[in-house]
Amino acid sequence: MTRKQRRLTLIGGSVGVLAIAVGLVLNALSGSIVFFNSPTDVAEKHIAAGTRIRIGGLVKPGSVVRSENLRIRFDVTDGNHDVPVRYQGIVPDLFREGQGVVAEGKIEPGGVLDADTVLAKHDERYMPKEVVDALKKSGRWQEGEAK
Repeated sequence: MTRKQRRLTLIGGSVGVLAIAVGLVLNALSGSIVFFNSPTDVAEKHIAAGTRIRIGGLVKPGSVVRSENLRIRFDVTDGNHDVPVRYQGIVPDLFREGQGVVAEGKIEPGGVLDADTVLAKHDERYMPKEVVDALKKSGRWQEGEAK
């Protein structure tokens, strides 16, 4: 083999190894690329207990129950399905019924999300694009609402 052939073989092999590494990383991340799931997604996918997910939607009116030790229970809805959420801690100041929320945690047996993070929309007009898209898909979104 000439020097040029060895160099081309080394470059080709390096590109091949890099392509395989990128393919493996993308394959591993394919299930977690979505920022969050809507309650309908959770119901349709039948997510197994113990799986860590993010769920986004609206806090269902009448579902917020506060108890001692900063425990709070509420339902996240997209108009079609509801997912009960259990959280212990201080919720954001803007957290209230009927407002957009994203909760992150593990699905418990029975479909309850045991959240360790709760995020509320940051002002009266803001709602994450993904939440807006999910609400539009479910038919709950009305133009002129938050943007």
